[in-house]
Amino acid sequence: MKQFVCRCEDVTLHELLSGIERGHRDIESLKRYTGFGTGHCQGKWCLATCARILTEQGGDAGQGITPRPPYHPVSLAELAGIDPDWG
Repeated sequence: MKQFVCRCEDVTLHELLSGIERGHRDIESLKRYTGFGTGHCQGKWCLATCARILTEQGGDAGQGITPRPPYHPVSLAELAGIDPDWG
């Protein structure tokens, strides 16, 4: 049975522990390796769990992760600057 630690990016506990075993022993490096915290919630649901598991395995959770914009999903029309009232 798969145990997910990040629902947005489908990161499993096995993948997280594998990343720690491969030497990703700080939270930012582990995030970049596994992809947790990069989905829609930007780590709101998974950061605390992943940080706890990392520290239990002897790693350093440090100051947390660096969020990357956009914090909320943006439509392609908004990014392209298309006027929604245009006909």
